[in-house]
Amino acid sequence: MSTVKLTIDNRKIEVEAGTTILEAAKKNGIKIPTLCAWTEIGHTPGACRVCMTEVEGQKSLIAACVFPVSEGMVVHTNTEKVRQARKMVVELLLANHPQECNFCVRNGNCELQKVAEFVGLREVRFDYTQFPKEGMIDRSSPSIVRDNRKCIECHRCVAVCENIQTVNVLTPAHRGSDVKVVPAFDLPLIESNCVACGQCILACPVGALYEKDDVDAVWKVLQDPQKHVVVQEAPAIRAALGEEFGLPAGTLVTGKMIAALRRLGFAKVFDTNFTADLTIIEEGNELLKRVKEGGKLPMITSCSPGWIKFCEHFYPELLGHLSTCKSPQQMFGALAKTYYAETAGIDPQDIVSISIMPCTAKKFEAQRPEMASSGFRDVDYVLTTRELARMIKEAGIDFLNLPDEEYDAPMGEYTGAATIFGATGGVMEAALRTVYAVVTGENLPSLDITPVRGLEGVKEATVKVGALGDVKVAVAHGLGNARKIMDKIRDGSADYAFIEIMCCPGGCIAGGGEPIPTNNEMRALRSAALYRDDGKVQKFRQSHENPSITKIYDKFLKEPLGHKSHQLLHTKYKKRGTELPQGKD
Repeated sequence: MSTVKLTIDNRKIEVEAGTTILEAAKKNGIKIPTLCAWTEIGHTPGACRVCMTEVEGQKSLIAACVFPVSEGMVVHTNTEKVRQARKMVVELLLANHPQECNFCVRNGNCELQKVAEFVGLREVRFDYTQFPKEGMIDRSSPSIVRDNRKCIECHRCVAVCENIQTVNVLTPAHRGSDVKVVPAFDLPLIESNCVACGQCILACPVGALYEKDDVDAVWKVLQDPQKHVVVQEAPAIRAALGEEFGLPAGTLVTGKMIAALRRLGFAKVFDTNFTADLTIIEEGNELLKRVKEGGKLPMITSCSPGWIKFCEHFYPELLGHLSTCKSPQQMFGALAKTYYAETAGIDPQDIVSISIMPCTAKKFEAQRPEMASSGFRDVDYVLTTRELARMIKEAGIDFLNLPDEEYDAPMGEYTGAATIFGATGGVMEAALRTVYAVVTGENLPSLDITPVRGLEGVKEATVKVGALGDVKVAVAHGLGNARKIMDKIRDGSADYAFIEIMCCPGGCIAGGGEPIPTNNEMRALRSAALYRDDGKVQKFRQSHENPSITKIYDKFLKEPLGHKSHQLLHTKYKKRGTELPQGKD
């Protein structure tokens, strides 16, 4: 490995050849502001010009994010010329930005605000652009809102949509001062192939992309005395919610989260983990049935709605490989208005089912017309982690000093296998634990199946499962990695029995509704929290050990893959083109 010696701000440093000035400075504790560069995914377009530096021998200022270091280079990041240039760039950006900071969804967590503070900007000397109130905000999607008035043309959303998710929905259009980021043909988002994953929201440095907010609708039903409002929370929420209240990433806040939800007014606080355990029972039996009866293999998980929509758009001929199981969110919704309604003696039409999810695509999933097998809509409203945090703050709840409370019965008990659903590889690990036990009558020698853990894009493992012999499995996260797996199935080279695919890089702990920022460090810390919950906190670590799951089969579902299970817990998917608003054809 060749290295380069240079000087930055009178400090002599040595870095790998090919390193940019921005990376070299960062590695040596020198901060250079930037808005467009996102080195984690290799996105360094040099577009915003906020990272300008002065390099001796160069006639003009240099964008640090795109300029590689060279031997003997001398760089200055804090000269008067640099400071004034950066200030001018930010001043111009703000002059062309809506003056809505006080009520913007990113207020206090906006990179443009932070950069303005960094460069010491205290006034904008130019006339502010007047934006029309209508026509520049796209609210067509049930998951994501695009506000082009606030776009600063950093193209980070374009990069994640194209390079990481390979969906290629967002693209720069037009020229000069008219340039803007839009779906193809400048159509509304709902009429594109957007899978609603929300990774563009995590990429956006400002408030140009954000989740469709359902907080007001939830407040309304919570205050309706005629409604019995129940709530479920995905496993990833407990590992990330604390960040919204200043706790370190990876802090488990399960008990405080439950307490907060009760104080918000929810009648019952249940857990999506209950139906994650149920998913493993149904999905595991479905896999065994396909293996024994010659069904379509490999079977692929169906827990991630962004991944499902991606498959419907781009690989419709392979839909038969998907498990027919609904996601845990939708299983819970169906059971809340059947099993729970029957158990509690409540008319299901009076039950409102709310879910707290790390995922913007769950909002789309809840509105799918087939997700109403109980005779009612399975899940009425979906809130993201960020929306829940806003509700807690709005209610004046002192989250950090809440006591730890417990979930309600009968849909609050879960195992460690369910909690790791939130991390990439978790569904596979949970499924293998139970499939092994069902086939052999014994537990795996080790319940920790480490080959399927971690942030490697595609992971493979082979587990010997009794009479089934060697079972080869694969795990992929991020839709770019999903393509690699799906292309292997398409060309016939995939020799797996079971595949887990999660739409978002890192799995649900990095969904589009999670706290911002979300980066690889956050992904690792949040995942570690879920594995701690599995290995250190939970009494049971295998889904089939959950006493409440045994009870629901005994008293209600009767058997896995039975008539009632198929009616309430399973579904099917369809080839999908573009989405049209309701009422259009």
